[in-house]
Amino acid sequence: EVQIIESGGGSVQAGGSLRLSCSASGYTSSGVCMGWYRQAPGKEREGVAFSNTGRPATGYADSVKGRFTISRENANFTVHLQMDSLKPEDTAIYYCAVGTDCGWFRYSSARYVYYGRGTQVTVDS
Repeated sequence: EVQIIESGGGSVQAGGSLRLSCSASGYTSSGVCMGWYRQAPGKEREGVAFSNTGRPATGYADSVKGRFTISRENANFTVHLQMDSLKPEDTAIYYCAVGTDCGWFRYSSARYVYYGRGTQVTVDS
């Protein structure tokens, strides 16, 4: 059984930083694409960042490029998302995703994906 454990998140002033972490225990596939998507009230789901054993190795939403950085620990299926220069529009629930490919980054209907329960990120202006 795959279990997704998320940590990090919280509240911060605009311009501040937060770090999210996600670990997937019980995941056994050789290929993995891990990362986050976010969901804000009244807005479409948005893929934020991914780290992939395939190509491309990483990807980011245009809205976070240059501000967010994703890193991965290969040995234990753990990824970290460093979020800098946060803006009020980054406020959302951030969900960790672990899949055999990165289809989840764009499509909510992607298969063979495991999701975390989500962690709240609030950025005050």
